[in-house]
Amino acid sequence: MEDRSYVETNLRALERLRDLVAGSNEESLTAPVNEYWSVAGVLAHMAWWDARVVVFAEKIDRVEPWVPTDEEPEGDWLNDTTRLVIEGLAPHAPRASAELALRMAEQADARVAELPLDRMAPRDPSSPIHPDRADHRVEHLDEIEAVLARRER
Repeated sequence: MEDRSYVETNLRALERLRDLVAGSNEESLTAPVNEYWSVAGVLAHMAWWDARVVVFAEKIDRVEPWVPTDEEPEGDWLNDTTRLVIEGLAPHAPRASAELALRMAEQADARVAELPLDRMAPRDPSSPIHPDRADHRVEHLDEIEAVLARRER
């Protein structure tokens, strides 16, 4: 017989989460948990990790690989999991989402400008950072501008 006691353990934790969310207000959600995270930030962090399980479970159901392959690079599952969280939050705070994109772009550009080239791809093939942020950004800016231009017609 398989031990599936985690089902009950998960349910108890889910009930605690439901109670916490039901009892929270804007002030409690913005309270700092530590020097890096607010309550809302920790909850969004939890949401991402659970979204990751949902995406991987769907892949398992479809008998698809969940490790990076030539057909499915790591970015696909990562985008799938973050999409669930981001699209769950963005409609409730569209201006904050837009300002976050700008703030993160500014910070990323500043960081890659000061890092040594031999610590970033392609010079360091093991580095997760590529200094050219514009390529990805422009791809999405083109998509967004095209949609907005169609809406203005």
